[in-house]
Amino acid sequence: MTKIVVIGAGYAGVLATKKLEKKFRKLKLANETEITLIDKHPYHTMLTELHEVAACRVGEESVKMNLDQIFAGRKVNVVLDTVTKVEFNDNRVVGKNGNYDYDYLVVAAGSKPTYFGVEGAKENSFPLWSYDDAVKLRDRIHDCFRLAADETDPAKKKELLTFYVVGAGFTGVEMVGELAEYTPVLCKRFNIKREDVTIVDVDGLPRPVPILPEKLSNKVDKRLKKMGVSVVMSTSVVGVGKNTIKLKKGDEVTEHVAGTVIWTAGIEGSEITSEIAKEVTGGGRGRITVNEYLQSVDRENVYVIGDNMLFTAPGEERPVPQMVENAEHSAAAVAKNIICAITGKGEKESYNPKFHGVMVCIGGRYGVARGGMAKHQMNFASFFAMFAKHFINIIYFIQVMGWTKIFSYLKHEFFTVRNNRSFLGGHFSNRTPSFLLVPLRLWLGAVWVFEGVMKIVEGWLTKPMLSGFFGGANGWFDTLLGRIDPADAVAAASGEAADAVASASTAVAEAVSSGTVIFDWNFKLFETILVSGTDLAHSTISDIAFKIQVPFVDWFVNNFVLASDGMQIFMQVVICLAQILIGLGLMGGCFTFLSAGVSLVLQAMFVTTTGLYLNTFWMIFASIAVLIGGGYTLGIDYYLMPFLKKHWKNVKWARKWYLYND
Repeated sequence: MTKIVVIGAGYAGVLATKKLEKKFRKLKLANETEITLIDKHPYHTMLTELHEVAACRVGEESVKMNLDQIFAGRKVNVVLDTVTKVEFNDNRVVGKNGNYDYDYLVVAAGSKPTYFGVEGAKENSFPLWSYDDAVKLRDRIHDCFRLAADETDPAKKKELLTFYVVGAGFTGVEMVGELAEYTPVLCKRFNIKREDVTIVDVDGLPRPVPILPEKLSNKVDKRLKKMGVSVVMSTSVVGVGKNTIKLKKGDEVTEHVAGTVIWTAGIEGSEITSEIAKEVTGGGRGRITVNEYLQSVDRENVYVIGDNMLFTAPGEERPVPQMVENAEHSAAAVAKNIICAITGKGEKESYNPKFHGVMVCIGGRYGVARGGMAKHQMNFASFFAMFAKHFINIIYFIQVMGWTKIFSYLKHEFFTVRNNRSFLGGHFSNRTPSFLLVPLRLWLGAVWVFEGVMKIVEGWLTKPMLSGFFGGANGWFDTLLGRIDPADAVAAASGEAADAVASASTAVAEAVSSGTVIFDWNFKLFETILVSGTDLAHSTISDIAFKIQVPFVDWFVNNFVLASDGMQIFMQVVICLAQILIGLGLMGGCFTFLSAGVSLVLQAMFVTTTGLYLNTFWMIFASIAVLIGGGYTLGIDYYLMPFLKKHWKNVKWARKWYLYND
């Protein structure tokens, strides 16, 4: 049994573990290997989104994913423990709760804030580098505004409402931008004047986020100042007191009131990484030196990835950056190299990452980015930068938890966002009370039941009628378009069936002299047609019909649906039952998502076969309106869906493939 131990469930650790487990499963080596993932928390944290929790744009649950859900149905031992040391000679990881033997060790323990020896910084500032940090900072910000609202002492009030963010790198800029965006919301809630709030971003750097091109850094600077942030560059922090901060610019040291100091000035290796770096060759801030295969230069069965690795790629002057893309790339490389080492097959992969850019968001509405191909990158700002940020996050979630996390992310970032704090301006956030949709749902359901019952009355269950149903409609459209002779169209409309588009053969004849073609656009793969049964000047919405003609659909109808009388009757029975069932489902609010979805499918069928009059298009839009959550108000889904979700998410294969929604 080959044992692999992964220390740390951050970006690199989680991805490396998932990739290893998947490769072993495909190679049918799952029973011959044992993967153990050790972390002190039972969840994986999206560190790049912590500022959104700290400034209350999203809920705290949005930035963490439970490890038991990530690895559900996978042969991975998730162990909650704090690793204290690694005994390399014995190939053993030592934790507070137990010891773990290994044949291969992957160090992905992440980082922690570094304070550079600044007096009082650790004791008196609020870091932002963990889930707990974000929650504590969020509560601190709320407390400051709440207490300031009742404070009568001007000096104390000023202290409470003064915030310093130390650091103008990625984390610092995103945190101060998020805080500046949230401040007007808090001011309104607690009846505080915006001018009474002081927000300062300070750093020894010459400009914000210097890894970006100067043009984008200037955009960041301009945006922050527009949001009311004082941007203080080329100024170092030399001390942090309980309610003060000391700044040094040149030789001058000044002390300022600071009720809250948020520390985002840099990171260093975690405690265990720093301990390991004492036993093997390492570099600055607790990073471990690795070779081209990401092995420790001293221990070939020890691999180091993510923030913990110290490696300079060929042709580069600086070590690879401590960023998420490096964690993703290094995790994939190490998984492949460990497989090669275990199986003895294939060639190990030399690590030569190609990074595709960086981005920083300043609040939920604005961001800047530089990205593209490794050697051909371009600048983005505003909408496009924010779109890229969310797209990249979704790609990551696909790798980690698939569908369920993607839906959760969209929900938190767009569908439930408040105060318009998204780059879409809050347009997709749900504001309409769901009970207002109940009358629409009931009426839509009633119409579907009526349609189904009337088809039964007309004889759809006993005799073939689809030939007349489709023939009359097609003849009507073809006559208006001048494709067939009116006499042929009348013959096609057999008179056996009628619907919203083709009521009788006489309608076809009348269309010849009075009908109007509004447009007929052919896009090769499909054709869109909009016509009126009378002259346009006297048309009403019930005279105008729309059709999307798709050659494949026409072929399917002619060669399958209309192939025999028996098939026609079968399809007619299916349509009648579907209309009645979805109608009852909508009226009762039972399986509303499924009912509304089938309603849309039926409408799509009608649009591509017979066409639809515009006065029935409301059914399409009504189906969309009640599609998600439409049955939770005064409906059976209110009771049924929680029950089904509770049991469905415990189904092994549903958990393994993340086919559920929390």
